[in-house]
Amino acid sequence: MRETSTDRKRAGCASFTRVALALAWVGAATAACNTTAGQTDGAGGRGGGRGGAGQAVHVDTAALQRITVERRVDLSGTLVSPDQARVSSEVAGVIKEVPVQLGSEVRVGDALVRIEPRELTLALDRAESALRQVEAQLGIDRTKDKQPPPDDQIASVRQAMASRDDARAAFERAQQLSGRGLLPNSDRDTAETRLKVSEANYEAAIDTVRSLKASLQDRRASYELAQKKVADAVVRAPVAGSVSERLVQPGEFIRENTPVATIVQMNPLKLKTAIQEKNAGVISVGQSVDFVVEAFLNRTFHGKVAYVSPAVDQATRTFPVEVLVDNPDRVLKPGFFAKGTVLTHLDDTVVAAPDDAVSTMAGVSTVYVIEDGKARQQVVTLGARQDKVIEIVDGLKGNEVVATSNVNQLATGTKVRTGGADEDTTGRGDGRGGRQGGRGRGRGEGAGQ
Repeated sequence: MRETSTDRKRAGCASFTRVALALAWVGAATAACNTTAGQTDGAGGRGGGRGGAGQAVHVDTAALQRITVERRVDLSGTLVSPDQARVSSEVAGVIKEVPVQLGSEVRVGDALVRIEPRELTLALDRAESALRQVEAQLGIDRTKDKQPPPDDQIASVRQAMASRDDARAAFERAQQLSGRGLLPNSDRDTAETRLKVSEANYEAAIDTVRSLKASLQDRRASYELAQKKVADAVVRAPVAGSVSERLVQPGEFIRENTPVATIVQMNPLKLKTAIQEKNAGVISVGQSVDFVVEAFLNRTFHGKVAYVSPAVDQATRTFPVEVLVDNPDRVLKPGFFAKGTVLTHLDDTVVAAPDDAVSTMAGVSTVYVIEDGKARQQVVTLGARQDKVIEIVDGLKGNEVVATSNVNQLATGTKVRTGGADEDTTGRGDGRGGRQGGRGRGRGEGAGQ
């Protein structure tokens, strides 16, 4: 642990040393420029230094601004179709017609392929005939009711019931006559046997009717399946979109489940991307997305965040995000690569300075704050750029006035003036050739100090 603490201290010292050296280098470079200028001016008039203690540097100034900054997160991804269908035939047969081509726009229910329906129509007729036979045996009137009548109202059952009742009455009479000695026992036994046969026939009729009712469901299912197959001879689009693949040709024989076409939805499209986990707290559904694609670099497309994954991919340390993109003119295509940004929020009253006020050297950005007629160098941290101003993240409070011209002639403590062009022209003439001797000597002495 001691070695780790020591290393951290050394790293901190090294970082501080680099910043200090950078600032020292900036100051040295500024002083060198001032010294060189002083020497050059002095050669013409015994001391024409621009940085003399008695001579102020003319600068333009500007107050810091308050701006509104859009905070954005970069993204990149691929456009895909949110609804894509690979359509297959549900029946076998010879293809009669393919009315669509590659790129054709289709709506839900539009015909993609037509299959020769002759065999399917014959199968439908056979299934209908079998259904009609069962319905006739059950006495079903299709014009009134498709449900079979009760068992005791079916003709075969009524006939068996009547035979049973007649045999039962005959047996009862035979028993009475036989008890009086008016009928031989053989005739009574015959009547009893006839009754048993009639009861058995009645039970058989009931079983037959119940079997027919069960068969009715099977015949109806077979008939409806045959109807469906005839309808399936025309393969229709299950979704609206464009045909991206046309996989069959007229005259081909195809089997069931053979793919015939692929349809992709074109409007809207979905932009699939992944965003770094550090931005998980600022990405939410409904945020605006602006992006460009290589095919239309001069055009910006727009969308909205529709779905945000609740989990982060541990391998990439990103979380998936899906953006819905309106594509009414169909210029965007599935598969396009897109690069853009997500507008997360707006920051109001952000401190910003003009670009001309910021100097960056050796990775250190500074501005010169004008206070009481003097310049003070201030290290700042920069943020987003917007038009001709740049955000100041740290280093300034927001009420300062900064120099926007001649910043390369300034250093901490340099006197400045913000007068008009005439005064500035006079100052430059004093230092340029030393023709104004007294002023030239004054500036030269300042440089010598």
